[in-house]
Amino acid sequence: MTVTSVEKDPVALTLTITSELAAPVDRAWQLWTDPRQLERWWGPPTYPATFVDHDLSPGARVSYFMTGPSGDKAYGYWDVVAVDPPHRLEVRDGFADDSGEPTDTPGPGVMIVTLTETADGAGTVMVIESQFPSAAEMEQLLAMGQEEGMVAALSQIEAILADTA
Repeated sequence: MTVTSVEKDPVALTLTITSELAAPVDRAWQLWTDPRQLERWWGPPTYPATFVDHDLSPGARVSYFMTGPSGDKAYGYWDVVAVDPPHRLEVRDGFADDSGEPTDTPGPGVMIVTLTETADGAGTVMVIESQFPSAAEMEQLLAMGQEEGMVAALSQIEAILADTA
């Protein structure tokens, strides 16, 4: 899997990361729908994720935490807005406290994942677009390492696809 582009648009308040996966769309979709596979790549290698609740039905909430090298935990959630298997997932994406309750700061954004077949039909193009609620929150999250963390997280997918081929 290769990250083919990273685009930041401070006017549209978006961060868009495009990757190519050596797997068909149906297989790539499993990276999102199977929480055990998702745990293997969501979060950078030094902050692995644990999914506590995982239901990708519209209106459902997905809750997770990432554990850092010193045992610190960062909690997050997705409120599922729309799902079009196996091509599109839209969630409201935010931070949570240690009980899983959403926090206000930084405010939640929107994450839209699209999966399409590559031009040669041999793989999948995965686009993850993060939409930020404000310029200040975009700047804050990018300063916290969101871009680098996502690129590092995505670099783990190739091994998952190889293990389950």
